[in-house]
Amino acid sequence: MQPNRELHTEIPLFPLRTVLFSGGRLPLRIFEPRYTDMVSECLKTDTGFGVVLIREGAEARLGAIAQQPHIFSIGTYARIVDFSARGDGTLGIMVSGEGKFRVQRTFESPAHLMMGSVEYLPDERSQTVAAEHAPLVEILKELMKHPLVEKLSLDVDYGDARSVSWRLAELLPLEPEIKQSLLQMNLPRERLTELRRLVDHLRG
Repeated sequence: MQPNRELHTEIPLFPLRTVLFSGGRLPLRIFEPRYTDMVSECLKTDTGFGVVLIREGAEARLGAIAQQPHIFSIGTYARIVDFSARGDGTLGIMVSGEGKFRVQRTFESPAHLMMGSVEYLPDERSQTVAAEHAPLVEILKELMKHPLVEKLSLDVDYGDARSVSWRLAELLPLEPEIKQSLLQMNLPRERLTELRRLVDHLRG
């Protein structure tokens, strides 16, 4: 699922130390005024923003002359699916990941938002889960039972290699840079093969 590719080629970017995958859910706590305004605009216009992994730098802007962080060029378009005011005065939102994009260039808005001129990438081709990856499906089923994961209300098609690989990549305890490398893969079965290697490594 993608935003209108013609109208939304310049989008706000939200640099984080987190990777969002298609179909994933990500809770965010919004406290900087620039992001509060961004969320308000997204809700008014029914648009989203891009979640990108920070390569170097900080999430929060400290000072008026602070530099924007360096980011990876592949990110995921995020749409707000729920929001609520928190007791500490911040805003809580839940976003859902849609399609991937490549950042062609970045610039800063007057409100100090990082903006990106982006190219939306083709949707991944559907592939069935190969027999060799069946054990990964069982691992995912166990992860989906965790109470914190259940709260996210994730949809999973256990027969679709895209769905299984996306959910495993986001739920396994992997470094953000490893998750980014998985995000950048375009073939679901290739991602599952790499996930199988990573699971074997985690098991020692």
